[in-house]
Order: sequence, then structure tokens, then C-alpha cells
Amino acid sequence: MKNFIAISLRVIICLLLAGLAYTLATAMMNSLYAYRSPLHDRAPAPGQPLKPANGDPVTRRVVIVLIDALREDTSRNSQAMPFLNSLRQKGASATVHSRPPSYSAPSYSVLLTGAWPDVSDGPAMNQDYAEMPTWTQDNLFSAAHRSGLKTAVSGFNWFERLIPQKDVDASFYTPLEDREADRQVVNAAMPWLQQGDYQLVLIHLDQVDFAGHHEGGPDDPRWLDAAKRADKHLQDIASTLDLSKDTLLVISDHGQIDQGGHGGTEAVVLTEPFVLAGAGVIPGHYADLEQVDVAPTLSVLLGLNVLASSQGHVRSEMLALPPDVVAALPGALQAQQSQLLKAYQSVIGYPVNPKPAGDIVAATQVALEKSRQQRLNTERLPRAILALVLAVLPLVWLVKTRRRELVWLLIAALLYIILYNIRYAVLDGRHYTLSSVISASDIFVYSAVTAAIAMLISWLILSFRLGGFRQPPAQASLLTLDWTLTTIYLLALPVLWSFILNGPLISWTLPDFPSMFLGFVSLVQLMLVAVIGVVLAALAALIARLTTRRLSGSS
Repeated sequence: MKNFIAISLRVIICLLLAGLAYTLATAMMNSLYAYRSPLHDRAPAPGQPLKPANGDPVTRRVVIVLIDALREDTSRNSQAMPFLNSLRQKGASATVHSRPPSYSAPSYSVLLTGAWPDVSDGPAMNQDYAEMPTWTQDNLFSAAHRSGLKTAVSGFNWFERLIPQKDVDASFYTPLEDREADRQVVNAAMPWLQQGDYQLVLIHLDQVDFAGHHEGGPDDPRWLDAAKRADKHLQDIASTLDLSKDTLLVISDHGQIDQGGHGGTEAVVLTEPFVLAGAGVIPGHYADLEQVDVAPTLSVLLGLNVLASSQGHVRSEMLALPPDVVAALPGALQAQQSQLLKAYQSVIGYPVNPKPAGDIVAATQVALEKSRQQRLNTERLPRAILALVLAVLPLVWLVKTRRRELVWLLIAALLYIILYNIRYAVLDGRHYTLSSVISASDIFVYSAVTAAIAMLISWLILSFRLGGFRQPPAQASLLTLDWTLTTIYLLALPVLWSFILNGPLISWTLPDFPSMFLGFVSLVQLMLVAVIGVVLAALAALIARLTTRRLSGSS
């Protein structure tokens, strides 16, 4: 009876932990999808446009060609993209650095609002068309419309949801992402460019990203084929422009890892090209940009207000701006940054005043980040205390109940983790970031298969080493369950670390993505290990019973 109660209690604990892990993993991802900026309902008000006093615009129009997923190294491949590289020689070029999550929807939001993903109020994750939210923060299209400019968008249909459509005068949206979609996008935009009626035009080309996801990734020759076709579209677009009067920007939202995929923290997915050519541009190769610098730079080039939620610099060194605009810019930035900081701190609390500095934007953003860190640190302390208690109590139980076998239980648990990660990282070359997550079903099925293989091997080694199959069935089952709980304990440590840094769910700010990802995949494994462990415990009892009978029969 005592063994029955002990086994039943452990089985119940395993199943409860599996249910808890499933609930937490699902809630964690749901909260990330549901994330909205702290400024969602308190968007800073836009300032005054920075128009030249003489009324002459610096440029007649700005055309943005956003080549989705174009990596910096691919953009510099002159054989794949000869026209882009010829344009780079004639214009202002730089390398752009972005931040995670390196998905398209948050990156589009950064490029067109000038705010990082936790402020822009764009989605933190790619979502279905019907679920895609509309920006509540100031953006290039809204600012252009307020100033009386006409705007146009041709591209993937997410832009129809993201950009307030009252601020778009002409549009073409497609649900497709391949080469045919790009052909349709360019065909729709060409009449707008030829007529010259629109002062801000966004053209989104998606087939490079399609090649990364569906045609083998950047390591596959089809990736460069897609880049070549995108380059030809770019050339056709440029042929309709007079770069002595018009300005053309070529930009990307993110890169792709070699196997295809993005979303994570890898340098290759957080580095993109920037080529700006034409009217109002001083040619040259410039210091690296932050992705948040793109929108405020374009807003000043177009004579708009500095976007109200912008966290970036106006890269005025690459622009031929009128003297009165140059003189007015510091004051406009001071007012905009001050209002942004005030709005942000009023929502999250913990005010920090920026230190006086020549770089207004940098000083303000340091103060904003300090406010964020102060609130995070306040929230993390009680979570750290709770996590410490949760980490110590199971260890004390293991020491008390399995002192003699504890070393081997830990070795077998570590062996599971090593085997799992050998397949994950070494054999299959997956990354410990969101870039390697294709879908929820993919990560679950992959984890289930890998966990089952790793557990089976570890369990067999442990059972043979400690003679588990020669013990009475109840003892064999208890040994397997205690090893399962030991493995769960090790898997819970990254979950506790993510809990300390990020909380159980994503709320007012975006998480530390490396720790969140490790916590998430550990929860998925924990759920699977708990269930598989119960099955193996039953199998251990069966094998022990058969072994006992065989040994009894032979004697």
C-alpha cells in the first residue's frame, strides 16, 4: 500500500506539472501575441511640420522599396543585385541594425513609426490578417496625410491592417508572397509612379522572404534567384523616377538565418541594408543606423513633423536640408523627445530625468530605458525570492528521498538534456531563438520525438546502471518516476530564470527574448517529459515483473 501511494502521488505530480507546463507555455505565447505598447491609449500628440520657409520641398516625392528579408550580405552581392549596388554608389548607404523580435510585422512598425517594438504599438509577432492591429502611434503615412501629401501603398495585405487606411490615398494589397505577388505589386504601383500624383509611396517586395521560408533559405540558389528578380523590379521602379527631383529608399525589415527563418536574436537577422538616393541626399557611405532612425529621417526629408513616438535620430548628415530646417530641428527634437518621455513615464511610473547632453535623442532614450529598468528591477525582486524557494524545495526533497541514487539520477537527467540538445543544435542545426520556430505544431512534434528518443536512451542507461529492471516492479516504477521528476527539476530552472526576468506572462513591456525562449522550450519539454515519464514508469514495472518471473522460473 505504501508503494502504491508513493507511485500514485508521483504520477499525479507529473500529470499536474504537465498540465501546468502546457497552460503556462500557451499563456506565455498568447500574451506575446496580445502585447500592445504602454502608449496604446496615450499616444503623444504630433508636433509641427518642419517645412522650409520658402515653401520649396527638398524632394518632390519619396518612394520606399521594402525588400522583405533582404540580408545585408545579399544586398552587396553585385552579381545578384547589380542595380542596387549601382544605386548604392550614387546615394547614401549604411548598415541598419534592428532589434528582436525580428519578424516582419514588428519590423514594419519600427520602420514606419520610428519606435522600437515595445513602444510602436505594432504587433510583437506576425499575426493572421484578421488579427493584425492598426497602429495607434504617429507614422509616416499619417504625418504625410496631415501635411496634405498624397500617399500610396502596394504590397502584402498586412499593410492594409497596420496603416490607418484613412491616411492612404491609393493602394493594392495581396495575400500572396511569391514572385507572382511581386509582379502584381509592381504592376499596380507603376501607374502611380508614372503619373507622379503621390508624394509618399511604399512598394513591398516579398519573394526573397518567400524563398527563405519555402525554397531552402539563403543557402539555396533559389534565394539569389529571388534577389535577382527583386533587383530587376527595383530597376523598373527607379526608371520611372527623376532622381534629381525624387528620392528612392531601398530598405529591408529583417534578414534570414542560413537555413531560412527569422524572429530571433541572431546578428544576421538583425542587420539590413539602407540605400537612399536622389533629391535631398548627400551621397556617401555613412555610419551604421538603428532601424528607428529610418522614419524620422524620412519625415524631415519630406517636411513632416518628427514622428511623435519616434525613438530614433534624424540622420541629417546625409540630407541636404535648408538652413532654416537645420536650425529648427534641435528644438523640434527636444519637444518631441520630451513629450514621448513624459507620456511613457506617466504610464509605467518611475520618472527619470534625462541628463543634459548634445545628443537630445540619446539622452532621452537613456532616461526612458532607465525608467523601464527601474520598474523591471522592482518587479523582479519578489519574483527572484519566489523562484529561489521553488528551486530549493524540490532539491531538498530529492536529497531526502534519493540520497544514495541522487548522483545517478542527476547524471541521467543531464544525459537527457545533452541528448536532446545534440539533436536540436548539432544534428539539426536549430537555433535557440524564435528563428527556428516554424509553427506551434512543428515545435511540439519535434520536441515530442526528440524528447522521447532522449528519454528512452537515458532511462535505459539509468535502469541498467542501478539494476532497475531487477528490482520489484513498484521499486522500478518509483526509480523511473523519481528520475523523471529530477529531469523536470532541471528543465524547470530555465523556466524560473525566465520567470524572474520576464514574469509569468508578457504584460507592459516586451521580454528578454533569449531567456523567454529557453523558458518556453523548457516548458514544452517539461510537459512531454512528465507524460513520457509516466509511460516509462509503467513500462519499467512491466519489465521488472517479467524479469522477476524469468529469474524465478530459471531458479
